[in-house]
Amino acid sequence: MTTELEQLRDQALSDIAGAEDLQTLDEHRVALLGKKGEITARLKSLGSLPAEERKSAGAAINDIKRTLAQAIEERREALQQQQFAERMARESVDVTLPGRGERPGAMHPITLTRRRIEALFGQRGFEAVEGPEIEDDYHNFEALNVPPDHPARAMQDTFYLDAGRLLLRTHTSPVQIRTMENRQPPIRVIAPGRVYRCDSDRTHSPMFHQVEGLYVAPRVSFAELRAELQSFLEAFFETDLKLRFRPSYFPFTEPSAEVDIDGRSLGTGAGWMEVLGCGMVHPNVLNAAGVDSQRYAGYAFGMGIERLAMLRYGVTDLRQFYNNDLRMLAQFA
Repeated sequence: MTTELEQLRDQALSDIAGAEDLQTLDEHRVALLGKKGEITARLKSLGSLPAEERKSAGAAINDIKRTLAQAIEERREALQQQQFAERMARESVDVTLPGRGERPGAMHPITLTRRRIEALFGQRGFEAVEGPEIEDDYHNFEALNVPPDHPARAMQDTFYLDAGRLLLRTHTSPVQIRTMENRQPPIRVIAPGRVYRCDSDRTHSPMFHQVEGLYVAPRVSFAELRAELQSFLEAFFETDLKLRFRPSYFPFTEPSAEVDIDGRSLGTGAGWMEVLGCGMVHPNVLNAAGVDSQRYAGYAFGMGIERLAMLRYGVTDLRQFYNNDLRMLAQFA
């Protein structure tokens, strides 16, 4: 019995010492000390021995059990330390390398420009309002005096959804219609937001940002509109400006005009540059929104936020705003 136990002990100690990972070591533990392990089985077989042999045999088996348990624990600690050392070697940090650090973040130039526009018009009593980017044909076109057969629809390349009943809004003018439908004059709002058109080059993007303004009240005049835009643009660019109002056509305003800035006022050396469109709200638009065109008049204007950002920051290619080039965007930190 003693010789057999010694052989079992020696073989077990050899197996434990040779275990190269924790899983193998645990398999040896179960095979030796588990509920069905060899040592456990020998302890259970003590009852079959003669009474005079049980005490010595039990003591010998328990000695081996303690020896093996201690060996397993020591080997587990050694393997854990080895794993930790290997992990530290893999994940070591060279403290002599320069640190990556954290660079300060910054708002995107389009966000900066939009907030500047909102703040300047806010000082002039305009409230910023928003509306859905997925619009119906009525609010995007028909209520703005653009019926289904109107040639002005060819002026805009539209992303249609749902068999033409829904679309991605081509301007933020539908927000003006929704505002007039739910409020009584006087109304003095701007509608900034994203708009969508099928167009893409160095000065156009399929998705871009506009801000449109609307003022409806009794006895509103084009002279007020001109003064408002002159004041806003000079505040935006922080300089005196020469403006030119050119007669134009928009189905939702009459009369209509496009506003140009003399580039020499901005120090660019360029000539006249278009910056926005405007006009007196067409009576059909007021009536469609439930506003009495005999009692009220209004003016409206619209401008591209990217266009103003390009002029303010000297950017020549619109796509630079959306290329996610941190070297370019970091200039606005």
